[in-house]
Amino acid sequence: MEKAYKLEFTGEKSGSLYVNCCGLSRTEPFHSFGPAFKPHYLIHYILSGKGKLALGGKEYPLEQGYGFLIPPEELAFYQADEKEPWTYVWVGFNGQLAPGIVKSMGLSLANPVFKSEKDKELYEAVKDMLEHNTFGVSNELRRNGQLHLFLSLIAESAHIEEKGEADKAGVYVKRAVEFIVGNYCNPIKITDVADYVCINRSYLYTLFKNSMGMSPQQFLSTFRITKAAELLELTTLPVESIALSCGYMDPLVFTKSFKQMKKMSPSAYRKEMQKGETRRNKEYLKQIEDFINQVNELNN
Repeated sequence: MEKAYKLEFTGEKSGSLYVNCCGLSRTEPFHSFGPAFKPHYLIHYILSGKGKLALGGKEYPLEQGYGFLIPPEELAFYQADEKEPWTYVWVGFNGQLAPGIVKSMGLSLANPVFKSEKDKELYEAVKDMLEHNTFGVSNELRRNGQLHLFLSLIAESAHIEEKGEADKAGVYVKRAVEFIVGNYCNPIKITDVADYVCINRSYLYTLFKNSMGMSPQQFLSTFRITKAAELLELTTLPVESIALSCGYMDPLVFTKSFKQMKKMSPSAYRKEMQKGETRRNKEYLKQIEDFINQVNELNN
């Protein structure tokens, strides 16, 4: 017989990421679930003991320190060991961001198992959800906050480590590009980008040269100048404001960088764009569109 503490939350099931249910179970030998499916994502983490999971046509033997994902609407069966039945915590969740977050963690139907050494932290996150179980905005925010923490603890171990070297490189470049696209307006440096993706600067340089054909610094500068050219074309903002909006604290440095890339000053570029649909105008706009499309494709 299973000894379980569990909660189903019946509030509005909408939003970016929210908890559906959670619990803690100490099972008896051969205790099982399924074959059945759930309408939401479900993650179990094993605190002690052993068991097995059958999912997606495969069977996975599992023990303390491992966890597993069951995606929505996927038929699953899991069972406790005969001699060392498991104790586990679980969290069910869903939301608009859930599919992307699960994917970014490296978990899927084909790769549902992860390993983590964060036993205590994962247990405490679920315990906190169980303790803040009543209706109300405060407790709902608390539970969903603990869900973010629960997933982040798993992601520390589950993400990237199971991937091959080529996949790792692609993930690093993708994350670096996302960081640059989201922060180009700030005075970031390449060391900030490398720190964000947790690799050293020289390795980041090598990955960018292999993947993008340019260094991280060239990519950052090109993206900033591309966005600046777009603002010069589409707005009447002063050049100084455009410089600040694209991460240049010194307008003179911005003007020098712009001239190096576009072969004319920002003011001259704006005048050229205002002449109408000249051949040069079209060529510059095509360059902007091509570069932005390259970035968007990498982020998809």
